[in-house]
Amino acid sequence: MMNLIGIVGTNSDHSTNRLLLQFIQKHFAEKANIEICEIKDLPAFNKPKDQKAPDEVQKLADKISEADGVIISTPEYNHSVPAILKSTLEWLSYTTQPLIDKPVMITGASYGKLGSSRAQAHLRQILDAPELKARIMPSSEFLLGYSLQAFNENGDLNDQNKIEELEGIFDDFIQFVEITNNLVSKNPSPKKKQKFSWEDN
Repeated sequence: MMNLIGIVGTNSDHSTNRLLLQFIQKHFAEKANIEICEIKDLPAFNKPKDQKAPDEVQKLADKISEADGVIISTPEYNHSVPAILKSTLEWLSYTTQPLIDKPVMITGASYGKLGSSRAQAHLRQILDAPELKARIMPSSEFLLGYSLQAFNENGDLNDQNKIEELEGIFDDFIQFVEITNNLVSKNPSPKKKQKFSWEDN
């Protein structure tokens, strides 16, 4: 069975993005093993001179490296991703770069109508940077708006139409992971460290 990790893209203790990943983990348990990873306790990125990640960041990097694919669920703060998610990606890009060639699916939940659409677009742009170079599933976004009302007391989505939409996207992601990893295994990206355009700043 496929092994995935889900990254909760916020440091909030009470996040509907965490609820969304927990629902995905439960709802698709027969299709994939999904481990949910928190980033809320990771230190802020500080550009270490030795380019070595702190232990807690390295643990996340190792899990990403070992997983077949990654799901990131992000809220939207001021039309963008949360600072903690940006900081985490900066750690990963500056140290072991485990997201290079890694299949990634983006989801998001927000209290308002748009369901983190602008944050998801921002996250795609970040993940496409040469130092991250993730393989982002194209033409796909799962936007969960009015997320405070979206779940029942059991943590399940209330809207059957949204469940069916998510099922279609998840099935596409499973295919995307299989195809991407097959292609990457035949033509992997060089594993040398990328040179940073901002390194001399």
